[in-house]
Amino acid sequence: MNQTRLTLEDEGVRRFLSTSRVARLATAASDAVPHAVPLCFWFDGAHFYFVIDQKPKRQSGLKLKRMHNIAANPHVCLLIDHYEEDWSQLAYVLVNAAARVVEDREEYMLALRHLRDKYPQYRSMALSYETNLMVRIEPISVHAWGARFHEPARSTAA
Repeated sequence: MNQTRLTLEDEGVRRFLSTSRVARLATAASDAVPHAVPLCFWFDGAHFYFVIDQKPKRQSGLKLKRMHNIAANPHVCLLIDHYEEDWSQLAYVLVNAAARVVEDREEYMLALRHLRDKYPQYRSMALSYETNLMVRIEPISVHAWGARFHEPARSTAA
């Protein structure tokens, strides 16, 4: 496999990120205790976005552990991975980043529209700028690994 350093601009990495359904977000509180959760995300080509949706949670808003941690320590890690029994198809993108709550209403609405396009479940949720926090993840460094990033796109036509 080619050992060149892959970036978010590489076509194979972008294709992988656009079709991946779940990521794992790792945060750490100010005392450095780690916390990881799976989440739905949208990648706009430069940033990642997620919204605090209406799935059942013990807390909401800034009381959520991930949000409390981001407020105390904005350094996060995002892992988007793929597993198959055929290990030649294993792949991941590891993003070290800074996370910030989206404060611009237009940016929020654009990202929410894309999240709803990607995840039909969000279409039936009354998500809004006023009640559902959204986070923008700004990559600082990226490590992508997997042979699939160097392969042409698989055709789905039969």
